[in-house]
Amino acid sequence: MTAPDLRALTPQVINALVRRGADFAAAEDAVQDALVDALRVWCTDPPRDPRAWLIAVAWRKFLDSARSDTARRRREQRAVGEPESAPLVVDDSLWLYFLCAHPALPMPSAIALTLRAVGGLTTRQIAWAFLVPEATMAQRISRAKRTLAGHRLDRPGDVATVLRVLYLVFNEGYTGEVDLAAEALRLTRQLAAIVDHPEVRGLLALMVLHHARRPARFGGAARGGAGGRGPGAGQGGDDDELIPLAEQDRTRWDADAIAEGIAILRAALSSDQLGEYQAQAAIAALHADARSAAETDWVQIVEWYDELLAIRDSPVARLGRAVAVGHADGPHAGLAALAGVPDTVPRRTAARAHLHAEAGEVGVAAELYARAAAEATSMPERRFLARRAAELRRAQ
Repeated sequence: MTAPDLRALTPQVINALVRRGADFAAAEDAVQDALVDALRVWCTDPPRDPRAWLIAVAWRKFLDSARSDTARRRREQRAVGEPESAPLVVDDSLWLYFLCAHPALPMPSAIALTLRAVGGLTTRQIAWAFLVPEATMAQRISRAKRTLAGHRLDRPGDVATVLRVLYLVFNEGYTGEVDLAAEALRLTRQLAAIVDHPEVRGLLALMVLHHARRPARFGGAARGGAGGRGPGAGQGGDDDELIPLAEQDRTRWDADAIAEGIAILRAALSSDQLGEYQAQAAIAALHADARSAAETDWVQIVEWYDELLAIRDSPVARLGRAVAVGHADGPHAGLAALAGVPDTVPRRTAARAHLHAEAGEVGVAAELYARAAAEATSMPERRFLARRAAELRRAQ
């Protein structure tokens, strides 16, 4: 079993230990120790049921650690004459996503902890999503673990926090670097079945609409032109190249999924309680509804970005709006809007390159595309940006 396969099992095993009553931080430590054993043992003696093996080994390590800690505390208590505490009580707990959204944690910390422990993202990927240094994010996650260690895990977390986590997990999976989008979509469907709220439906609509065009988002690195297909086409593997929206083969989009996403969005909007996920889903619906890139209603997309920014002003949304303004009002208008987006926002350089290319400023665009390729965090995106830089240099 490969390292990515083990990573996919990690949240399931942590959840199993927590449901048996393990403290969250201790459960994660035990699972990490079990994974080390798995990498050492499985190459010569692979188990028939990897998940069951990991749960058994991790649970044993947790109990060993708990007994050791209990024995140590008893020795310390005897030394100072304190009464001994009650023995460890094992009981069930909440689902892991809601567990990490514990009321004792502020939303940013709860989201970061869940992305790390449940979503399987690295600290670097989470820092990228939050636009903070990796060291800052590592400290945030450590503090969240310490906070949870002092609380009973018996209170449900906030649905808004769980929504934010699912949104970020889906976004990271959709980049192609980590294949988590389908899992986030599955969990959001489950959430929508038990929570009747327009923002839950809005997030589900957003995911369905984006996922509908996933098969067209990637092609083989040697595809030649847009729309070509390689061995991992649609999955965003290291041998693939990103295909931008304007160049995608729209016949490969899932028409049934698009219809489903639009229907879910309409039901959400009918409640007249607009939220950020509904606004984002409306933007995705306008892209999905256009029969070609040229027929995209960019004016209405800009209007929806304005609605989104009124609800949640974020640099990422401002970046998207700047690109939309560039299509609706011309590239120079887009560049003017982009000037208000911080340089540290991911893909800002790529957006600048695109707008300069649209303005006919080939030399500047080529340089910016090359810089954006160096900044890219996934191989499919890096390949596309480097190819675009090379094409513009040849065109000079």
